[in-house]
Amino acid sequence: MTDTESSSPTNPLSEMKREDIHPSLLTRKIIHFDMDAFYASVEVRDNPDLAGKPLVVGGSPNSRGVVCTASYEARKFGVRSAMACSQAYRLCPDAIFVKPDFERYAAESRKIREIFGRYTSIIEPLSLDEAYLDVTDNPFGLRATQIAKRIQDDILNELNLSGSAGVAPNKLVAKIASDINKPKGITVVMPEQVLKFMGALPLRKIHGIGPATEKRLQKSGFHYCRDLWSWSAAALERELGNIGPWLYNRTRGIDDRPVRVHRERKSLGKEDTFSVDILDLAQLDKELVTLCLSVEAALKKRCIQGKTIVLKVKYSDFTLLTRSQTIDTATDSIVDILEVTRGLMKVTAAGRKKIRLLGVSLSNLSSTGDSFQLGREETSPLDDDD
Repeated sequence: MTDTESSSPTNPLSEMKREDIHPSLLTRKIIHFDMDAFYASVEVRDNPDLAGKPLVVGGSPNSRGVVCTASYEARKFGVRSAMACSQAYRLCPDAIFVKPDFERYAAESRKIREIFGRYTSIIEPLSLDEAYLDVTDNPFGLRATQIAKRIQDDILNELNLSGSAGVAPNKLVAKIASDINKPKGITVVMPEQVLKFMGALPLRKIHGIGPATEKRLQKSGFHYCRDLWSWSAAALERELGNIGPWLYNRTRGIDDRPVRVHRERKSLGKEDTFSVDILDLAQLDKELVTLCLSVEAALKKRCIQGKTIVLKVKYSDFTLLTRSQTIDTATDSIVDILEVTRGLMKVTAAGRKKIRLLGVSLSNLSSTGDSFQLGREETSPLDDDD
């Protein structure tokens, strides 16, 4: 980014000397644009009677459905995406539950992408409601902050929807920044501000660090990104294994991944490493249901279905196995996913050997909406995900 590009007044950060900045932070201008409570916002726009009310887009509160998204009024009660709708109802009994209309959301998503395309052709969609944009070279010669504001205004004026943006030298920092001033915010992190910006962040903010890895890092005394800065990459590898060098770069805001225009997701899944190894079959089934609910929500958010269902099991002795089954018709339904994974569980040592990790994923994917929904977020050498 150029020296003339100003930083967000709501996010003052101390600056480094330009000669001390990592070279990768001086090559790109990246925007991560993320719609604000997208599905809920579409519902409120199309039905103004819902405005200002706690709204949950998902299944009915007495079903096995999951929350696809919730309005900010519902989020105040702790309602979150991928949560079971029954739990959302317990947290917010006054919430209005609306069945999702993914065709309508996909249509709005296409309009949003058309707006992105006015400013750059280098677009990497992650789902219906978020994307990376590389605006290093743009046809208008605008600064990245100006483009983010124009996109925000275009979406509001043309679609009556709002979104938030993170503007930064790379994908890692831009994605974190886009979540800071939601809703309707723009957070800018200049190259000379990246190290300071990352230092104050809890490690959990880095994509790929989930609950189990967070606990593991905390046991080593690592809570914030800055806690790793006094360690060399080699020392972190000795302390943490192969995630050490990866974390060495990520905690410093170093990320050289390009914005990829043409990508196809090979699989989509969720996994969880338990804090205590589990032997009890009933408890394992409860964990399996939770995973399948999360996978269903992720599939529907991205308008993806899959035909091959995979169960991943890691025992307490770290032995890892996978079992899979391909069904005749692609699915994004928990009913199908749970039925298959329960069957696959029966051909493991579940109930006889303690299990420390379960994972559920789908492959052999197809899109139920626009093909650009098959984008894939970064992979990391970590066991668990958010």
